[in-house]
Amino acid sequence: MIKLEQVTKTYQLGEHPLVALDNVNLNITNGDYLSVMGPSGSGKSTLLNMIGLLDRPDSGDVIIDQQSTTQLEEESRAIIRRKKIGFIFQSFQLIQRLTAVENVEVPLMLGGYSANQRREKALNILRKLDLENRASHLPKQLSGGQLQRVAIARSLIMEPSILLADEPTGNLDSKSGQEVIELLESVNQSGLTLLVVTHDLQLGSRAPRKLQIVDGKLTEVEQHRAFS
Repeated sequence: MIKLEQVTKTYQLGEHPLVALDNVNLNITNGDYLSVMGPSGSGKSTLLNMIGLLDRPDSGDVIIDQQSTTQLEEESRAIIRRKKIGFIFQSFQLIQRLTAVENVEVPLMLGGYSANQRREKALNILRKLDLENRASHLPKQLSGGQLQRVAIARSLIMEPSILLADEPTGNLDSKSGQEVIELLESVNQSGLTLLVVTHDLQLGSRAPRKLQIVDGKLTEVEQHRAFS
C-alpha cells in the first residue's frame, strides 16, 4: 500500500545541514498498525510528512498504491491526500469560529458535496463517535477529549485508507488519552491503516509494529531489522 524507497531529507540550519531522514526504506501494508517513536528532532514528523505527502524527499520515492508520488504535480498530490489520507494532530487544528459539525464538514467542501450531503455525513460520523449532542458547540465549549474526537471525525469523513496521528494524546489527560487511542485502535480493527507518532513509550508499545527513529535512521524494533 505504502512504500518508502531510499528516502532522504536534509534541512539546512545555518551553515550545518540536518539529516532528518537518512536513506529510509519502509513497507506499510493495508490494515497495519504502526507506532513511530524517537527523541525530539529525530525525524518522526518528517517521516509523517513524507508518508502524508506534505513534503517531498531530496532523493528516493514515496509510493502509494503502486503509484510513485515524488514527481507528481502538487495538485495531484493534494488529490491523493484528500482521498486516501487522514491526519490527526496534537493541537487538534480545529477552526475556532466553526461548530463541531462545521469543522467535520470542511474536507467535504473540497470534495464537491452539497450542503445537505455534508451535514448528513458529518452528523452521522459525530453520532458514531458519541458527539451528536456536541455538534453545534464551538471548540472553546468542548473538552480536550471531545476536541480530539471531533478532529478524528474530520479525519475520517472522506473515508481514507490510512490514518496518520501525530502525538494524538499529547494534549490530553490520561483518561481522555486512553479513550482516544482505543477509538483509533477500533478504527484500525475495521481495516484502516494506522500510524501513530508518539513520545509515549506506553502508547507506542500498543502497536503490533514498532518503529524507532534516531538521527534520521529508521529501525523496526520487534524484528530488529534496519530500514536504512
